Amino acid sequence: MRSLINILDLSTGEIDELIAVAEDIIADPAKYSEACRGKKLATLFFEPSTRTRLSFEAAMYELGGNVLSVSSGASSSAAKGESVADTAKTVSCYADIIAMRHPKEGAPYVASVNASIPVINAGDGGHNHPTQTLADLLTIHREKGRFENLTVGLCGDLKFGRTVHSLIEAMSRYEGVRFVLISPEELKVPSYVKKDVLARNGIPYVQTEDMESVMPELDILYMTRVQRERFFNEEDYLRLKDSYILTPKKLQNARTDLSIMHPLPRVNEISVAIDDDPRACYFKQVLNGKYMRMALILKLLKEAGR
Repeated sequence: MRSLINILDLSTGEIDELIAVAEDIIADPAKYSEACRGKKLATLFFEPSTRTRLSFEAAMYELGGNVLSVSSGASSSAAKGESVADTAKTVSCYADIIAMRHPKEGAPYVASVNASIPVINAGDGGHNHPTQTLADLLTIHREKGRFENLTVGLCGDLKFGRTVHSLIEAMSRYEGVRFVLISPEELKVPSYVKKDVLARNGIPYVQTEDMESVMPELDILYMTRVQRERFFNEEDYLRLKDSYILTPKKLQNARTDLSIMHPLPRVNEISVAIDDDPRACYFKQVLNGKYMRMALILKLLKEAGR
């Protein structure tokens, strides 16, 4: 049974196909309005989410399907101690496809092994968030027209940010990509990502704590929030949470065609004064996420013969 747990589960050719379908949905949504008629998506979210859960649900509804939703672990049998494996087997009896978010790394993989229907990883701990990466890739493609030969700046929490890890994996497969990693010492990209993804693929990168010094180099600036829920120590969170705040002043030396991205939710790391800047793409990302999830649902259901 085909599932999506890691962005690398999709070849670059399959990503191109998903982008093509998403672009077709954007151009002619009515063509797809009954594509999932009679199908049910189960959204199993065991940690808080607004955009991702609603995006999946909106995607399924706009394809003409229906949604069964668990919006917190406390409202499911997980609160009684039911295993992820048993949950997956149970939900397979009710739905045609599952989108799962879970605080434990690997939980969606366990679900995929035990489910008899496709499982989509909607975020597992600090590990992976492949459908956010699909949203990011559609945004980059629509803004830049390509994935090759881009300098991508990643700023903020690069240690726990699962969206960052997934985007690095995805973009490392394209020619001429270079990363600029902007973070405090405590929140650097994990060594396993640098070793297993960047070094293994020969991808050039630099690490810096100074956002403004590298701003003129960037084609894309991907901001992230410093995530309180990933810290064990409140003092560390409070000390680091305001490390990088993007303001109009910090964009003075940026390229006129810079694309500013953010997986959201935003706390205060991008000033609201940036929202009207034509380079701001983060709300476009939200919409693009819905279209890519529509394309992904169609692909996985078709491959499952459902």
